[in-house]
Amino acid sequence: MHYFIIIKKQLSLFLLTLALLTSANAFADKQHFSLARIDDNITVDGVMDEPQWKNATHIPLIYQDEPNEKGVPPVKTDAYIYDDGTNLYVAYIAQDPDPEQIRASLRDRDTLWQDDVVILVIDTFNDERTGYEFHVNPLGAQGDIRMTDTDGWSSDTSWNAIWDSAGEINEEGYVVEMRIPFKALRFPENEKELTWGFSVMRNYQRDVLYQLSNMGFDRDVKCSLCQFDKITGFKEIESSSNVQLTPTLTTLRHDTKSKVPGDWNNGDIDTEVGLDLRWGLTKDAVINATINPDFSQVETDSLELDVNTTFSVYYAEKRPFFLDGASYFKSNLFELLYTRTIAEPTIGAKLTGKTGDHSYALMLADDDNSNILLPSNQNSSVAALNDKTNAAAARYQFDMGENGTIGISSTHRESDDYHNTVLSVDGSYWFNQSDTFMYQVATADTHNSNFLVKNYSLAETQSDQAYSLELTRDKRDYKLFTSYENIGEDYRTDLGYQEKVDYEKIVFGGGQTWYRDESDLLTSWSYEADWDKTWAKNGDLLEEEHEGFLSFKGQKQSTFEIGFVHRYENYNNSFYNQNIGYIYTTFKPNKDLMVSLYAEYASRIDYANEQLGDVLNTQTQVVWDINDHWQLDVKHKYSQLDNPQNERVFTANLIDFRLYYKFNMRSMLKLILQFEDIDKNKDAYFYQVSRTNKDYGSQLVYSYKINAQTLFYLGYSDKGYQDDKLNSVERDKRTFFTKVSYAWQL
Repeated sequence: MHYFIIIKKQLSLFLLTLALLTSANAFADKQHFSLARIDDNITVDGVMDEPQWKNATHIPLIYQDEPNEKGVPPVKTDAYIYDDGTNLYVAYIAQDPDPEQIRASLRDRDTLWQDDVVILVIDTFNDERTGYEFHVNPLGAQGDIRMTDTDGWSSDTSWNAIWDSAGEINEEGYVVEMRIPFKALRFPENEKELTWGFSVMRNYQRDVLYQLSNMGFDRDVKCSLCQFDKITGFKEIESSSNVQLTPTLTTLRHDTKSKVPGDWNNGDIDTEVGLDLRWGLTKDAVINATINPDFSQVETDSLELDVNTTFSVYYAEKRPFFLDGASYFKSNLFELLYTRTIAEPTIGAKLTGKTGDHSYALMLADDDNSNILLPSNQNSSVAALNDKTNAAAARYQFDMGENGTIGISSTHRESDDYHNTVLSVDGSYWFNQSDTFMYQVATADTHNSNFLVKNYSLAETQSDQAYSLELTRDKRDYKLFTSYENIGEDYRTDLGYQEKVDYEKIVFGGGQTWYRDESDLLTSWSYEADWDKTWAKNGDLLEEEHEGFLSFKGQKQSTFEIGFVHRYENYNNSFYNQNIGYIYTTFKPNKDLMVSLYAEYASRIDYANEQLGDVLNTQTQVVWDINDHWQLDVKHKYSQLDNPQNERVFTANLIDFRLYYKFNMRSMLKLILQFEDIDKNKDAYFYQVSRTNKDYGSQLVYSYKINAQTLFYLGYSDKGYQDDKLNSVERDKRTFFTKVSYAWQL
């Protein structure tokens, strides 16, 4: 097609231009440190009274990275680090002229991101592609992250390690101590001495967020890990069996009602014992296995308004077996493995690791409750396979020196008369410090079971391909980007997440940023605009969109964005001109309160009635640290749609209320209330609908966590609904549950 020829010419010209602009790396000289080796343990209590710290490697945080680039820190911070052959020890002395303004509370794991924190980031393979982050707030709360840096910084907060931390606020600021076992990390095998990339950092939360570090980041360089200082040592780290056994005991009773309203039918008490194994085969490879695992969701997912949408809702993975080593399965542009498609496995195993420039991952699991996503270019739906399946996923990646990566991925799911197999090649190439090219090519082959063919009107066999290209330039003051996607009609990734198929899409865009001083009312402002166009594979136009926004950052850690979208969209062979205007703002009026608001007024498609309507959508969130123990988090979403006759089609409200009480850093009580109310005008629909559509859910959970794997839960949850047949919301499901697990490290 003529437009595809034009796209290829433009892409070739852009690639040639970037290649001509490629220049040699011009990083400032990195600092090199020698890691102290001290064969003595400490008491991790947030008090640096041990003599070991006097001989530890001292690393001052001499740069301000945010909001000013390579600025002068407003406060003094010093880090100290050493190892004893088994653990890495890190301490921070974080001075503060006004300790009363320190932002910190007792927190659950991975919920401290808005606090004052100190951070250790380590690139254990020194490959400048992957790393670990360890965050601790002034009271000792933990956050840990697995991150990648192949096309900008990408964080995975679902990764959890077993390590120790403590913090204490004093008259001069606060002190934090960490002890990180080497068995929690992965690093090269069979080397007597190692060099790691690293950064010690501090987030100093005031009217603006100050981020401080030992090395000043250059905003003209897209890669962050490649700017890290280096530390050499870790001599003859002691070998360990590095075996972790985690038995789990789960007991629950699930009650239902056969008729609503009506009496409860109390279920039987169901007790299950499971076992997880984590074996550090070497320092750079780990085997995970699970038998009869408990994969219950301890905390309910955040609700999304599922109204006037055509594609499925995405939910994040939270289950421990799938989280360890999850980053090893990730490819560049497609999500080929979305593990929440494996709903009820009884057994699973996986191997993940890295040797030199070679990363590898393999996972096997069965599933007693298999569902798949059936996508098109107009909508997606979920199908039940009605059969037990076996699943496999594998990936290999090669790091090409300092220039990029190349990877091969495959997933396979099968039962007696069904299979879906996907094979993919992806990679990235770095022309220089700012310009990156990413690509992925995949092919899928599917044989549908008789059940799927009959119940979901699918062909017996489906096979197709998918392609994606992405080119970006990311500089200090501006960025440019372009991408191309081509997804075949019969392309299906039953272990992945591909909600839309049968289309080709091109995108061109860019933006510019201006920076001001930390004391100015506005510390930065920017704009961004893009144009995209999407065709069906048969050549029909699906969508053309123009989008742009202005964004401002300022005092009180405020962000304000105003944007406009014009979309020309084809839905069921009719075209609709949609205009969407929106604003978004978030700010912190004081150290204990965060408020955000999103609002849009738009002409959008009413997908149920295939007409253009006027829409008002809002989303408000308030997070309030009432004190060190109490925290409140409330979200409210509102949506209304009016048709061309000025009749209200629906009004929707969703409330997600969460109240937390922390007895101490390990013990917490959590209350979650969720309520969705969609009021539909029956006269505004051309088919029969229920006017009243209410859903309710609540959960009360007590938790005691020694670490990410050693924990105890005791809780209650229920669900209810109301439709036109009921006079009020009636509960129809309830569950009483308890869970205990203990991580034995051998």
